[in-house]
Order: sequence, then C-alpha cells, then structure tokens
Amino acid sequence: MRIILYTGKGGVGKTSIAAATALESAKQGMKTLVVSTDPAHSLGDSLDIKLSNEPQEISQNLWAQEIDAIHEVEEGWGKVQKYLTELFTSKTVKDITTQELTVFPGMEDLLSLLRILKYYKEGRFDTIIIDCAPTGETLALLSFPEMLRWWMEKLFPIKKKAIKVAGPIAETMLKIPMPSSQVLDEIDNMYYQLDEMKKIFSDRDITSIRIVVNPEKMVIKEAQRSFTYLNIYDFNVDAIVVNRVIPDNVTDSYFKVWKDIQKKYRESIIESFSPLPIYYAPLFENEVVGMQMLNRMAEAVFKNENPVEIKFNGRSQAVSKEGEDYILAINMPFLNKEELSLNQKGDELIIKAGSIKRNITLPRTLLNLSIKSAKFENEVLKIRFGSDKNE
Repeated sequence: MRIILYTGKGGVGKTSIAAATALESAKQGMKTLVVSTDPAHSLGDSLDIKLSNEPQEISQNLWAQEIDAIHEVEEGWGKVQKYLTELFTSKTVKDITTQELTVFPGMEDLLSLLRILKYYKEGRFDTIIIDCAPTGETLALLSFPEMLRWWMEKLFPIKKKAIKVAGPIAETMLKIPMPSSQVLDEIDNMYYQLDEMKKIFSDRDITSIRIVVNPEKMVIKEAQRSFTYLNIYDFNVDAIVVNRVIPDNVTDSYFKVWKDIQKKYRESIIESFSPLPIYYAPLFENEVVGMQMLNRMAEAVFKNENPVEIKFNGRSQAVSKEGEDYILAINMPFLNKEELSLNQKGDELIIKAGSIKRNITLPRTLLNLSIKSAKFENEVLKIRFGSDKNE
C-alpha cells in the first residue's frame, strides 16, 4: 500500500493536487481513496460531489471521504473526555468550557488520521491520498503522537492495579474522581494505535509527504520551513508540486511582469529543494473543479508517470563512527546557525529550530554516550558523541 500526504500553505491548491493525484492513480488501476482531514473541507467542492464521513465510490477504483473530526473524537476519546470533564468539574473549573479543556490542540486532526491506520490494516485500498490541513497544523499533527504520550504519562502515571487499590482512598482524601479501568483501557488503546501509526508514517516504503507551493515568495518561505521541520521528524518528502504556473503560451502583455516574477521564483524553488523532483501544474483558463478539470491537472503534472510511486527517498538523519566516537548527522536545510540550539537530557536529544522543539530519543548506539561537540555546516548538523574517558 502507498500513503501520500499533501500539505502546504493555505490557498496553494493542495486539495486540487491531491484529488488529481487520486484520479490518476485510479485511472492506472489502483484502488484509491482520497480523504480530507482538513476541518475546513473542500475536497467535495473540488470533486464537485457531496461527500460524507465514510468512503464512497465516486468512479471506477476511486473512493472519497471527508472525515468528521467531531465524530472521531467521540469515538476514540469519549471516555477520557468524560473523565477529564468530571475531574475539572470537581475542581470547580467553571469559567471556561470544559469540553475545550478536554480536547488537546490537534486532537481532532490526530484522531482523524487514525482512520488511515484502520484502512491500512484492512488492506481495502492500494493507495490512500490525504489532503491535510495547512502546513502549520500538519506539522503539529505529525508531532502530536510524541506530545500526547508525554501529556498522558504526566496526567496518568498510574497503573490499573494501583487504581483498584488506591482509587477509593484517593477519591475520599483528595476529593477528586479517579480514572476508571475503561478510561485507562482507552488510553492504552490510543498508545497502541499511535505506535502503529508512527511506524507506518515513518516507513519510507509506504508513506511520502509532498509539499504544494505557488511561485510566490511567502509561499516558498513557508515551504522551506515545512521541509526543514519534516526533515527533523525524519519523514520522507519525496516531491514538490508547483501549482498555478502561468504557461509559456500565454503572451498577453498583462501577464509579462507576472511571468518574469514566477520565472525568478521557479528558479529559487529548484535551488532550494534540489535534488527533490519538482512537478508543475499550470494556471488553467478555468476553475479546477470537477472530474474533467482534475483529469487535465493530473495529465499536466504527471504526464506519463506513475503518480504514486516513490519519487525520492533521501534520509535526513544518519549515524556513523569515527574512531571511538559516533557522529549523528541531521539534515537541516534553510536554517542559519543562529536559529539552532541543542541540549541533551538523559537519553533524549532536544533540538530547537525556530519555534519548533523536538525531543529525540537517541538510537541504542548512543544511549550511554554524551555530546562532545556539535558543528553546523552545509545545512547539516553534525553532533559528536563519545564516552567521558575520551574527552
């Protein structure tokens, strides 16, 4: 199975690109699902078909779905949400809506994405194309499994056996409700699914992320930041799609300045994302809505290529040995040295890049070693690890 996530700054046309990719995949004989996890759904509008919360077949080999995030929260988080509501109510939290407190930022997107895990395990489709929320939300979503695990370990550092023994006493003494075994079961199930999802999304033979851009300065900057952070999380970005490129056969003098601007930024995109393959979708004379226009877009972007094959597979992290030391190399494109900070806490490496923070659990090889030095050159952060005796 192949899973492809399309992301990009809001308004770049990623929904159209995702839908066009799905149509081309289905045309080539693959059972394909295109699904929107963006709360502001526009997939149905793009296909010009009313969609629901379940996959519906819209043409041969092609299914489409707009996931209802509220429904997914109720299904996957309902018991925990009810318990947290009781907990906050017991502490007289009445000045804000408890429902807002009990659903962490990004939770709806995360639980929507767990639907993809279900479809993957069922093996019903050959290809799943995901129209993600705009870039910032997608990045938060991809890091959410780690954040949720941290929060849950802080909120629920207690085991079921301890609940049975100490629960009644704690409720009496502390006057707060304790989580039931059903609540803890739901959390355990969430852990299990998160682990499975992380493995699938990190498997470069299964999952790719594609960034959609327009040839505009602000959009390219956003795409560069996205690419940097996706590298930090070691997801495979296998292609860039440049949308709304003014065709060469447009010779109207009104578009001359715009064509010159786009030419400059197209060159910037090539320089920025090389060696990633770059695909182009023209600015069409009509709105890209409905099957006919989406098929035109697919033909223009992919021509005779297989749209779902892995276009690029480059690793952003690597561990090598130099003498008695180990070097962890992390590709960090588009960042200045001043934007990076690095700390080690136990078996975790804490990297800050701009506004993003990541706790990386070190590979087994580096667990008992300490950071000896770090160097940033040619857009690669190289961290040297060694034992204390070598310092």
